[in-house]
Amino acid sequence: MIASLNTITEVDFPGLGIEGIRVNSIAFEIGPFTVYWYGIIIAIGLCACAIMAMKQAKRYSFSSDHVIDYVIFCFPAALVGARLYYVFSEWSYYKEDPIRIVRVHDGGLAVIGGVLAAILVGYIVTKVKKLPINYVFDYLIAYIPLGQAVGRWGNFFNQEAFGTNTKLPWGMISEKTSDYLAYYHPELDPNLPVHPTFLYESIANFTILGLLLVIRKKSKIAFSVTSAYLVLYGIARFFIESLRTDSLYIGDTGLRTSQVASVLMVITGIALICFSKFKGWKSAVYFARQAEASVSNTSNPTTSEEDFSEPQG
Repeated sequence: MIASLNTITEVDFPGLGIEGIRVNSIAFEIGPFTVYWYGIIIAIGLCACAIMAMKQAKRYSFSSDHVIDYVIFCFPAALVGARLYYVFSEWSYYKEDPIRIVRVHDGGLAVIGGVLAAILVGYIVTKVKKLPINYVFDYLIAYIPLGQAVGRWGNFFNQEAFGTNTKLPWGMISEKTSDYLAYYHPELDPNLPVHPTFLYESIANFTILGLLLVIRKKSKIAFSVTSAYLVLYGIARFFIESLRTDSLYIGDTGLRTSQVASVLMVITGIALICFSKFKGWKSAVYFARQAEASVSNTSNPTTSEEDFSEPQG
């Protein structure tokens, strides 16, 4: 079945000489059921996180079953948290027609709300399972940026989460960006390209993923990965948010909700790593990796010396 025309737009990157990218927010339709790219891409991001976490689990003595358990509990929590965070921030819009609340495919997921909800539920699951908090968090949180990096491309298909006008060569323009600026931001030029801020955040998150994997491998301090994620993502989101045209605000204060949350994330991350270092807490994932490497070397004498490039703790 052919999708309705209002779900289709053409995206141009004139500075790069790229024009006429046909984007349809609908992936396909089966009878009365419509499947949107937004949901598919979020699912791909989730699968990528789970696969990578399970693939690397053995070297950190982390159970693949635990990975699945956390996905089962934390992913739904992240979706609900992201949606509720957004809905409460835009309550004046949703209260007029509450059915809009469940129309997630139209967009409206606040990433920070999802992350906070996932961490909270993850903490509860960890306590129920009686696992070390720093072991679970420093192992699993490393993969959150992967899901975020992939998931941001759902914004591309919806043509949302973009920024102000830009003359940079990678500036993006489409009918949807022009219509949005003309209606909501008359102070901006709807005929000029805009910052593809979803792309900026995707790139930032892929970079953060790489840094967290290195930190997890090298740092002996507990909560190093957790703290690094809070600080790095908080900084990245703070600056990217300043470019966006669809920011949520705290009442009439003029303060962007995500920027305030980003500052709190950075402060929390710094406080957590300082407190962990002060208390002398050791990284469970670091020493689990060392122990697993020692076992592997004992059972496989031909193991490369690279496996022991890290100091033993």
